[in-house]
Amino acid sequence: MKLEVSATRMELLRLKRRVALARRGHKLLKDKQDELMRKFLELVEEYKKMRKEIDGKIMAFYTEYYSATSEYSFEEIKSFFLVNNLEIKLETKIMPVMNLRLPNFKTSIDGDIKCFGVKDANSSIDFAIYKLSDMVDDLIRLSETENNVKELAEELEKTRRRVNALEYILIPDLEETIKYISMKIGEVERSNLTRLMKVKEIVEKH
Repeated sequence: MKLEVSATRMELLRLKRRVALARRGHKLLKDKQDELMRKFLELVEEYKKMRKEIDGKIMAFYTEYYSATSEYSFEEIKSFFLVNNLEIKLETKIMPVMNLRLPNFKTSIDGDIKCFGVKDANSSIDFAIYKLSDMVDDLIRLSETENNVKELAEELEKTRRRVNALEYILIPDLEETIKYISMKIGEVERSNLTRLMKVKEIVEKH
C-alpha cells in the first residue's frame, strides 16, 4: 500500500534510507529468529528427554508407594514421609539468551530423608522415600527447562511477527511508495524538458 507522502526528491531520499534501514533490521531479526528457533528446538528435545526419565522415576516411586499401602494406612505412610532432616538450598542464576534473561537453578541437598528406625517401616517405604528424594533435583531442572521453553516460544512468536511485519507490510509499502514518487518525478522532469524544448524552439524562430 502506497504511503501518503509528498512526491519530492527529498522525500524519495528519506524513503530510500528508511527502506535500507528496514532491510537491515529485517536481516537482523531474521537471524535472531533462526537462532531462537535453533535454541528452542534444542531445549524442547532436552525437555522431552528429561520428561521421559522423570516419568519413569515417578512410575517406580508409585510402584513402591502402592506396595506400601497394602500394609500401612495413609496417615502412617504420611508420617514416614514427614520425618526427615533434609535441607534443600536453591541457588538461582540468570542465563542470558539473546535479549532474554532465563533462570538457571542449582540445588544442594543436606541431611537424610529417612530419619525413622529400620524396624519402623518395610522396604517399600524405604525405596519410595529414597526414590522421591532422588527426584527433587530432576523436578526442579524440569520446571526450569519448561519455563525456558515457554519464554523462548513467546520471544520467538514476537520476533516472527516483527519479521513478517517488515517483510510483508513495511518494506513492500516503502518500495511501492518509492516507485510511485520516482515515476511522478520522472513525469515532472519529462514535462519540464518538453516545455523547455518548446521555449527553445520559439526563441530560435525569433
